[in-house]
Amino acid sequence: MLNLKKFLPLFVLPFLLIGCATSTITNLTPSRLPRKDNGQYALAVEWDSRQQSLIRDSIKASVVVGLDQYPMQRTLMLTNRWETLVPVPADNNVVTYRYRFDYEYRGFPTHQLDSKLSRYYQLFILDK
Repeated sequence: MLNLKKFLPLFVLPFLLIGCATSTITNLTPSRLPRKDNGQYALAVEWDSRQQSLIRDSIKASVVVGLDQYPMQRTLMLTNRWETLVPVPADNNVVTYRYRFDYEYRGFPTHQLDSKLSRYYQLFILDK
């Protein structure tokens, strides 16, 4: 029993460290949208991170569609949501995309760069 008490903190420590640096990327864009005459579609995302060393003002979000990357802007009054308009050609009915977040965090001895990628999402464009 004494040995178990000695090693219990070693088993718990990895779970505590993982919990401190978790992040969640939530796609706020519907999976289906009606076709628009101007071909511009609004994509929105929310990113929540529990990483304590994250420098929040350094976060730059973008949408990746194929080889193209579209920068996103933070929504007003919310610090963890971003949005942008993405052009979709009139002959395209499906757009496959993912979100990318580039950011800095406090490292030793200086700030370090890192990034997070979401899973792939699909937007279906429905003809009127």
